[in-house]
Amino acid sequence: MLVGLLGAGRIGAWHARFLSGHPLVRELLIGDADPRRAEALAGPLGARAADPEAVLAAGLDAVLIATPTATHAELLLRAAEAGVPVFCEKPVAADLETTGRVRERAAKTGTPVHIGFQRRFDAGYAAARLALRDGRLGDLHRVHLVTADPAPPGAEYVRSSGGIFRDCHIHDFDILRWVTGREVESVTAVGANRGDGYFAASGDVDTSAAVMVLDDGTVATMQGSRYNGAGYDVRMELAGTAETWVVGLDERAALRSAEPGVDWPSGDAWANFWERFEPAYASEIGTFLDVARGRADSPCTVDEAFEALLVAEAAALSLREDRRVRLAELR
Repeated sequence: MLVGLLGAGRIGAWHARFLSGHPLVRELLIGDADPRRAEALAGPLGARAADPEAVLAAGLDAVLIATPTATHAELLLRAAEAGVPVFCEKPVAADLETTGRVRERAAKTGTPVHIGFQRRFDAGYAAARLALRDGRLGDLHRVHLVTADPAPPGAEYVRSSGGIFRDCHIHDFDILRWVTGREVESVTAVGANRGDGYFAASGDVDTSAAVMVLDDGTVATMQGSRYNGAGYDVRMELAGTAETWVVGLDERAALRSAEPGVDWPSGDAWANFWERFEPAYASEIGTFLDVARGRADSPCTVDEAFEALLVAEAAALSLREDRRVRLAELR
């Protein structure tokens, strides 16, 4: 397969690593607004750097979009309307209106589109989803999600990120829907600024929490932080009438027990998201290549991305207006 990659930044470089070593990828073309960055990434991987326009015009079998958020919608539609199967990093766009327009236009093309939500390819989340559907947990009564970064992103990133609910917790909202099979009915969100001033200056928060009610009455809670000094902490707890399962509770969980004589977990905490989710990213790339070859359907469509963004928008509105927001208000 001839595969194009647009965007040679942090997440683009991560995808390039998996693509360059994949047996289905005959040649990898890398394009970036900064030609030097594209060349620096392509060289050690045995890939070829090219102008982004040249990449799109190369007769690709598939393309991955890992450019800044503001460019996602246009590039996704250009690829889809040219009949090139496309993988686009989340979000599709920064707002619901644009995401909705992209959804409609992309659907009309019939071209496969995959949106990057790598947690769906993580073994722990997949096991919890299966256990819930098999009835091993009994009736689900409560869900808790955590996403906490060990150190905050820079001020420039925060200014253009769309806020913690759209940028960071959109993964929690997506995986909540995917694992439980339920829709979020309402969100009540709060937040605080306990760290650098650039979060507040950007209208964002560095500490977050939310209570969500699902459409069957199940209560889900969520918390997040940009300053989790213990390490990268991503977990999901599902409590049912029969059992309680926790995703992310392993030897490298960023937790320490306060109980005397308990030294578990004893491993070094996960340092960052790409280290924690490396197998999931590799699996996701493999699945996308199968989607591009017509061997599978994407489990992460633009429709799915729209629903996750809808929850994020409701959370952001709840925080801003200090009230409970029902998703029906936005839908």
